[in-house]
Amino acid sequence: MDDEQPDVLTIGQLADRTGLPVRTLRFWSDEGAVPPVTRSASGYRLYDAASVGRVELVRTLRELGLGLDDVCRVLNGRTTVAEVAEAHVAALDAQIRSLKVSRAVLSTVAKRDSTAEETALMNRLARLSAAEREQIIDEFKEEVFGGLDVEPDLRDRLRGFSIELPDDPTPEQVDAWIELAELVRDPGFRARLRVWMELNTPTPGQGPPPGASIWWARQVVQTVAEARDRGVGPDEAEAAEVLSELFGDADRAVVLRCLEAGIEAGAEHYRRLVARVRGQVSAPDATEELEWLARALRTADQA
Repeated sequence: MDDEQPDVLTIGQLADRTGLPVRTLRFWSDEGAVPPVTRSASGYRLYDAASVGRVELVRTLRELGLGLDDVCRVLNGRTTVAEVAEAHVAALDAQIRSLKVSRAVLSTVAKRDSTAEETALMNRLARLSAAEREQIIDEFKEEVFGGLDVEPDLRDRLRGFSIELPDDPTPEQVDAWIELAELVRDPGFRARLRVWMELNTPTPGQGPPPGASIWWARQVVQTVAEARDRGVGPDEAEAAEVLSELFGDADRAVVLRCLEAGIEAGAEHYRRLVARVRGQVSAPDATEELEWLARALRTADQA
């Protein structure tokens, strides 16, 4: 061009220097991110050496996910890179949390081979606000724990019982919350768990029911596990010795009723779900030990 200037770059030359397409530079220029320093007599955009550095900064900020509006605000001095970065970190954190929830829901859908309706329900449960999740648990607590005749300190502990999904849950915690939320909203489960609580919760002025130790003392499960490891069957004579060790002369029918109520309610599964939602390491699944114990008690009752 006859109007070229020696100290400036055309947009084509700027593209060669930076390795970016001319169309990208033209777009950035139109948006004000990389304005030309001047124009030729023919109206062509012209840039200088500083424009090369500006292009590199724009490219860096764009690769980090900043929009051109934010880039222009930084370059024009209306904000700082640090301030914009802080805002984008918060936005990315929120996006990451949302993606984790989506991944957990999709993983659960694939595992369960869920229908479209079930998928929609799980998605709604997973994306409930903290207040909405708390309301579900509060309604569950009122129906299962409310009005129990218990000592004041136990009543306070039951009132303070909470199941909170953290602000940044793992996919495993979201998966557990979906299953738990479905469970505690089930009227049948609530009714069964209420029966279990009534049978196994100590009443004022009285000791704990004879079967309560099965649920509140893990050594019961451990003792049964050791018997099973020795190959003891629930209908063998040694099983009766295990029962005597665990329950002494307690009314075995009452013990069995307390145990069966928990098995029917799925109390062990519920306990493990709560631990998973909280991100806690729960005790091993004791379902097989509990069923062994129930069979041993039924056998002893028939003897």
